[in-house]
Amino acid sequence: MKIIVVDKRLGASRAITLGKWSRAVLSLCAIGLPLGMVGLGYQLAQAVGVPESLAPLQDEVEAQNEAIADLRADAERRLQSISLTVAEMEARLVRLDAMGTRLTGLAGLDDGEFDFSQTPALGGPLSTGEDAEGFTAMPSTLASEMGDLEARIADREQQLDFLQAVLSNRQLQKDVFLSGRPIKKGWLSSPYGQRKDPFNGQSMWHQGVDFAGKLGSDIVAVAGGVVTWSGERYGYGEMVEINHGGGYSTRYAHNKENLVKVGDIVSKGQVIAYMGSSGRSTGPHVHYEVYKNGRPVDPATYVRRTRR
Repeated sequence: MKIIVVDKRLGASRAITLGKWSRAVLSLCAIGLPLGMVGLGYQLAQAVGVPESLAPLQDEVEAQNEAIADLRADAERRLQSISLTVAEMEARLVRLDAMGTRLTGLAGLDDGEFDFSQTPALGGPLSTGEDAEGFTAMPSTLASEMGDLEARIADREQQLDFLQAVLSNRQLQKDVFLSGRPIKKGWLSSPYGQRKDPFNGQSMWHQGVDFAGKLGSDIVAVAGGVVTWSGERYGYGEMVEINHGGGYSTRYAHNKENLVKVGDIVSKGQVIAYMGSSGRSTGPHVHYEVYKNGRPVDPATYVRRTRR
Protein backbone atom coordinates (compact mmCIF):
# COMPACT_ATOMS: atom_id res chain seq x y z
CA MET A 1 0.00 0.00 0.00
CA LYS A 2 1.35 3.44 -1.02
CA ILE A 3 0.49 6.83 0.55
CA ILE A 4 1.41 9.93 -1.56
CA VAL A 5 2.09 13.11 0.48
CA VAL A 6 1.88 16.39 -1.55
CA ASP A 7 3.54 19.61 -0.30
CA LYS A 8 1.70 22.58 -1.88
CA ARG A 9 4.27 25.12 -0.69
CA LEU A 10 7.20 23.35 -2.36
CA GLY A 11 5.20 21.86 -5.20
CA ALA A 12 6.70 18.48 -4.50
CA SER A 13 5.24 15.09 -3.60
CA ARG A 14 6.50 12.04 -1.75
CA ALA A 15 5.32 8.42 -1.87
CA ILE A 16 5.29 6.28 1.29
CA THR A 17 4.95 2.56 0.93
CA LEU A 18 3.21 0.79 3.92
CA GLY A 19 3.86 -2.76 4.70
CA LYS A 20 1.39 -5.34 6.00
CA TRP A 21 2.01 -4.54 9.68
CA SER A 22 1.90 -0.79 9.11
CA ARG A 23 -1.50 -1.11 7.45
CA ALA A 24 -2.82 -3.17 10.38
CA VAL A 25 -1.71 -0.60 12.96
CA LEU A 26 -3.25 2.26 10.99
CA SER A 27 -6.56 0.41 10.59
CA LEU A 28 -6.64 -0.38 14.31
CA CYS A 29 -6.09 3.27 15.20
CA ALA A 30 -8.77 4.44 12.77
CA ILE A 31 -11.40 2.04 14.18
CA GLY A 32 -10.31 1.84 17.83
CA LEU A 33 -10.24 5.57 18.54
CA PRO A 34 -14.01 6.14 18.09
CA LEU A 35 -14.80 2.96 19.97
CA GLY A 36 -12.52 4.05 22.77
CA MET A 37 -14.25 7.40 23.04
CA VAL A 38 -17.64 5.69 23.27
CA GLY A 39 -16.40 3.31 25.97
CA LEU A 40 -14.84 6.19 27.94
CA GLY A 41 -18.14 8.09 27.86
CA TYR A 42 -20.04 5.03 29.11
CA GLN A 43 -17.58 4.53 31.96
CA LEU A 44 -17.94 8.21 32.99
CA ALA A 45 -21.74 7.90 32.95
CA GLN A 46 -21.56 4.80 35.14
CA ALA A 47 -19.18 6.53 37.57
CA VAL A 48 -21.39 9.64 37.94
CA GLY A 49 -24.68 7.65 37.90
CA VAL A 50 -26.99 10.71 37.62
CA PRO A 51 -30.11 9.03 36.17
CA GLU A 52 -29.99 5.92 38.39
CA SER A 53 -29.42 7.72 41.76
CA LEU A 54 -31.90 10.58 41.30
CA ALA A 55 -34.93 8.35 40.69
CA PRO A 56 -35.15 6.71 44.14
CA LEU A 57 -34.22 10.00 45.83
CA GLN A 58 -37.08 11.72 44.03
CA ASP A 59 -39.46 8.94 45.16
CA GLU A 60 -38.36 9.34 48.77
CA VAL A 61 -38.91 13.11 48.66
CA GLU A 62 -42.41 12.61 47.24
CA ALA A 63 -43.24 10.05 49.96
CA GLN A 64 -42.09 12.46 52.66
CA ASN A 65 -44.21 15.23 51.19
CA GLU A 66 -47.25 12.94 51.25
CA ALA A 67 -46.53 11.99 54.89
CA ILE A 68 -46.23 15.67 55.85
CA ALA A 69 -49.53 16.43 54.11
CA ASP A 70 -51.22 13.57 56.01
CA LEU A 71 -49.81 14.81 59.33
CA ARG A 72 -51.01 18.34 58.60
CA ALA A 73 -54.53 17.09 57.75
CA ASP A 74 -54.61 14.93 60.91
CA ALA A 75 -53.48 17.86 63.05
CA GLU A 76 -56.22 20.04 61.59
CA ARG A 77 -58.83 17.37 62.35
CA ARG A 78 -57.57 17.07 65.92
CA LEU A 79 -57.69 20.83 66.41
CA GLN A 80 -61.26 20.92 65.10
CA SER A 81 -62.23 18.13 67.49
CA ILE A 82 -60.59 19.92 70.44
CA SER A 83 -62.38 23.15 69.49
CA LEU A 84 -65.73 21.34 69.52
CA THR A 85 -64.88 19.83 72.91
CA VAL A 86 -64.03 23.27 74.30
CA ALA A 87 -67.34 24.64 72.99
CA GLU A 88 -69.28 21.79 74.65
CA MET A 89 -67.42 22.34 77.93
CA GLU A 90 -68.27 26.03 77.84
CA ALA A 91 -71.96 25.23 77.25
CA ARG A 92 -71.96 22.79 80.18
CA LEU A 93 -70.26 25.35 82.38
CA VAL A 94 -72.93 27.94 81.57
CA ARG A 95 -75.66 25.46 82.58
CA LEU A 96 -73.79 24.58 85.80
CA ASP A 97 -73.46 28.26 86.67
CA ALA A 98 -77.15 28.88 86.06
CA MET A 99 -78.22 25.86 88.13
CA GLY A 100 -75.81 26.70 90.95
CA THR A 101 -76.97 30.32 91.11
CA ARG A 102 -80.62 29.23 91.20
CA LEU A 103 -80.05 26.63 93.92
CA THR A 104 -78.05 29.12 95.97
CA GLY A 105 -80.93 31.57 95.80
CA LEU A 106 -83.50 28.91 96.73
CA ALA A 107 -81.37 27.82 99.68
CA GLY A 108 -81.05 31.39 100.92
CA LEU A 109 -77.25 31.32 100.73
CA ASP A 110 -76.70 34.72 99.11
CA ASP A 111 -73.90 35.67 101.49
CA GLY A 112 -71.11 34.73 99.08
CA GLU A 113 -70.39 31.30 100.53
CA PHE A 114 -71.28 29.80 97.15
CA ASP A 115 -70.41 32.05 94.20
CA PHE A 116 -70.93 30.71 90.69
CA SER A 117 -70.06 33.96 88.93
CA GLN A 118 -66.37 34.20 89.85
CA THR A 119 -63.37 32.51 88.24
CA PRO A 120 -61.77 30.12 90.77
CA ALA A 121 -58.45 31.11 92.30
CA LEU A 122 -55.59 28.94 91.05
CA GLY A 123 -51.92 28.39 91.85
CA GLY A 124 -49.07 25.91 92.13
CA PRO A 125 -45.47 25.47 90.97
CA LEU A 126 -44.63 25.07 87.29
CA SER A 127 -43.77 21.46 86.42
CA THR A 128 -40.34 21.19 84.78
CA GLY A 129 -37.70 18.53 84.18
CA GLU A 130 -38.69 15.06 85.35
CA ASP A 131 -42.10 16.25 86.54
CA ALA A 132 -42.96 17.17 82.97
CA GLU A 133 -42.22 13.77 81.47
CA GLY A 134 -44.99 12.54 79.21
CA PHE A 135 -46.47 16.01 78.83
CA THR A 136 -47.56 16.74 75.27
CA ALA A 137 -47.34 20.36 74.33
CA MET A 138 -50.18 22.09 72.52
CA PRO A 139 -50.68 25.67 71.37
CA SER A 140 -50.42 27.93 74.41
CA THR A 141 -53.75 29.68 73.77
CA LEU A 142 -55.69 26.42 73.43
CA ALA A 143 -53.94 24.87 76.43
CA SER A 144 -54.76 27.95 78.51
CA GLU A 145 -58.43 27.87 77.50
CA MET A 146 -58.80 24.16 78.27
CA GLY A 147 -56.97 24.51 81.59
CA ASP A 148 -59.21 27.41 82.59
CA LEU A 149 -62.36 25.48 81.65
CA GLU A 150 -61.25 22.39 83.56
CA ALA A 151 -60.53 24.46 86.66
CA ARG A 152 -63.87 26.28 86.46
CA ILE A 153 -65.83 23.07 85.98
CA ALA A 154 -64.02 21.40 88.89
CA ASP A 155 -64.76 24.44 91.06
CA ARG A 156 -68.46 24.41 90.10
CA GLU A 157 -68.74 20.68 90.75
CA GLN A 158 -67.17 21.09 94.18
CA GLN A 159 -69.51 23.95 95.08
CA LEU A 160 -72.52 21.99 93.83
CA ASP A 161 -71.48 18.97 95.91
CA PHE A 162 -71.31 21.13 99.04
CA LEU A 163 -74.58 22.84 98.16
CA GLN A 164 -76.27 19.48 97.63
CA ALA A 165 -75.03 18.31 101.03
CA VAL A 166 -76.39 21.44 102.69
CA LEU A 167 -79.77 21.12 100.98
CA SER A 168 -79.96 17.37 101.68
CA ASN A 169 -79.23 17.96 105.35
CA ARG A 170 -81.88 20.67 105.48
CA GLN A 171 -84.40 18.45 103.73
CA LEU A 172 -83.59 15.57 106.08
CA GLN A 173 -84.08 17.77 109.14
CA LYS A 174 -87.30 19.10 107.67
CA ASP A 175 -88.57 15.63 106.80
CA VAL A 176 -87.99 14.11 110.26
CA PHE A 177 -89.45 17.14 112.07
CA LEU A 178 -92.71 16.05 113.68
CA SER A 179 -95.48 18.51 112.94
CA GLY A 180 -99.13 18.67 111.94
CA ARG A 181 -102.05 16.26 112.11
CA PRO A 182 -102.04 12.63 110.95
CA ILE A 183 -105.15 13.21 108.84
CA LYS A 184 -106.07 15.40 105.89
CA LYS A 185 -109.71 15.77 106.91
CA GLY A 186 -111.42 15.25 110.28
CA TRP A 187 -111.57 16.60 113.81
CA LEU A 188 -110.14 16.00 117.27
CA SER A 189 -112.55 13.67 119.08
CA SER A 190 -110.55 12.82 122.23
CA PRO A 191 -107.51 14.55 123.80
CA TYR A 192 -104.46 13.15 125.57
CA GLY A 193 -104.69 12.41 129.29
CA GLN A 194 -107.29 11.26 131.82
CA ARG A 195 -110.74 10.39 130.43
CA LYS A 196 -113.73 8.03 130.88
CA ASP A 197 -113.36 4.78 129.02
CA PRO A 198 -116.01 4.67 126.23
CA PHE A 199 -116.73 0.99 126.91
CA ASN A 200 -117.00 0.75 130.71
CA GLY A 201 -117.22 4.40 131.80
CA GLN A 202 -114.29 4.09 134.20
CA SER A 203 -111.56 6.73 134.46
CA MET A 204 -108.64 5.66 132.30
CA TRP A 205 -105.44 7.20 130.99
CA HIS A 206 -105.52 7.97 127.27
CA GLN A 207 -101.92 8.12 126.02
CA GLY A 208 -102.74 9.50 122.60
CA VAL A 209 -105.23 11.69 120.75
CA ASP A 210 -108.11 10.58 118.54
CA PHE A 211 -109.03 12.17 115.22
CA ALA A 212 -112.44 11.15 113.86
CA GLY A 213 -113.35 11.27 110.20
CA LYS A 214 -114.90 9.46 107.29
CA LEU A 215 -114.35 5.75 106.97
CA GLY A 216 -111.55 5.09 104.46
CA SER A 217 -110.09 8.61 104.55
CA ASP A 218 -106.30 9.10 104.36
CA ILE A 219 -103.95 8.76 107.32
CA VAL A 220 -100.58 10.43 106.73
CA ALA A 221 -97.14 10.25 108.35
CA VAL A 222 -96.36 13.35 110.42
CA ALA A 223 -92.63 12.96 109.64
CA GLY A 224 -90.27 10.83 107.59
CA GLY A 225 -88.92 7.59 108.99
CA VAL A 226 -88.81 3.79 108.86
CA VAL A 227 -91.83 1.55 109.44
CA THR A 228 -91.19 -0.72 112.45
CA TRP A 229 -94.69 -2.19 112.77
CA SER A 230 -97.51 -2.78 110.32
CA GLY A 231 -100.29 -5.15 111.29
CA GLU A 232 -102.77 -6.05 113.99
CA ARG A 233 -101.94 -5.31 117.61
CA TYR A 234 -103.98 -6.04 120.71
CA GLY A 235 -106.33 -3.15 121.54
CA TYR A 236 -105.02 -1.08 118.59
CA GLY A 237 -106.48 -3.13 115.76
CA GLU A 238 -104.56 -2.51 112.51
CA MET A 239 -101.64 -0.27 113.49
CA VAL A 240 -98.61 1.38 111.85
CA GLU A 241 -95.56 2.42 113.88
CA ILE A 242 -92.81 4.64 112.45
CA ASN A 243 -89.37 5.34 113.89
CA HIS A 244 -88.25 8.89 113.01
CA GLY A 245 -84.80 8.82 114.62
CA GLY A 246 -83.57 11.08 117.39
CA GLY A 247 -85.57 9.05 119.91
CA TYR A 248 -88.96 9.79 118.28
CA SER A 249 -91.60 7.34 117.04
CA THR A 250 -95.31 7.59 116.23
CA ARG A 251 -98.26 5.18 116.14
CA TYR A 252 -101.41 5.24 113.98
CA ALA A 253 -104.10 2.77 115.11
CA HIS A 254 -107.62 1.40 114.38
CA ASN A 255 -106.92 1.52 110.64
CA LYS A 256 -109.13 -0.03 108.01
CA GLU A 257 -106.09 -0.92 105.87
CA ASN A 258 -102.34 -0.39 106.15
CA LEU A 259 -100.55 0.72 103.00
CA VAL A 260 -96.96 0.23 104.22
CA LYS A 261 -94.98 -2.72 105.54
CA VAL A 262 -92.14 -3.15 108.02
CA GLY A 263 -88.87 -1.78 106.65
CA ASP A 264 -90.47 0.74 104.30
CA ILE A 265 -89.03 4.25 104.29
CA VAL A 266 -91.81 6.82 104.37
CA SER A 267 -91.70 10.56 103.80
CA LYS A 268 -93.49 13.35 105.57
CA GLY A 269 -97.12 13.63 104.43
CA GLN A 270 -97.16 10.19 102.77
CA VAL A 271 -100.43 8.26 103.01
CA ILE A 272 -99.67 5.20 105.15
CA ALA A 273 -103.18 3.83 105.92
CA TYR A 274 -106.93 4.33 105.57
CA MET A 275 -109.09 5.34 108.51
CA GLY A 276 -111.13 2.57 110.07
CA SER A 277 -112.57 1.21 113.32
CA SER A 278 -110.57 -1.96 113.91
CA GLY A 279 -109.64 -3.12 117.40
CA ARG A 280 -111.13 -1.51 120.49
CA SER A 281 -113.00 1.30 118.77
CA THR A 282 -116.47 2.81 118.68
CA GLY A 283 -116.27 4.32 115.20
CA PRO A 284 -114.00 5.49 112.33
CA HIS A 285 -111.05 7.39 113.74
CA VAL A 286 -107.25 7.25 114.07
CA HIS A 287 -105.63 6.87 117.47
CA TYR A 288 -102.36 8.85 117.23
CA GLU A 289 -99.50 8.45 119.73
CA VAL A 290 -96.06 10.09 119.97
CA TYR A 291 -93.17 8.47 121.83
CA LYS A 292 -89.99 10.23 122.90
CA ASN A 293 -87.13 8.02 124.10
CA GLY A 294 -89.60 5.19 124.64
CA ARG A 295 -92.11 7.17 126.72
CA PRO A 296 -95.51 8.48 125.48
CA VAL A 297 -95.86 12.27 125.34
CA ASP A 298 -98.74 14.59 124.52
CA PRO A 299 -99.11 14.67 120.71
CA ALA A 300 -100.83 18.07 120.90
CA THR A 301 -97.43 19.79 121.21
CA TYR A 302 -96.38 18.36 117.84
CA VAL A 303 -99.79 18.77 116.22
CA ARG A 304 -99.63 22.52 116.84
CA ARG A 305 -96.12 22.78 115.34
CA THR A 306 -95.76 24.55 112.02
CA ARG A 307 -93.81 22.91 109.21
CA ARG A 308 -90.16 23.97 108.89
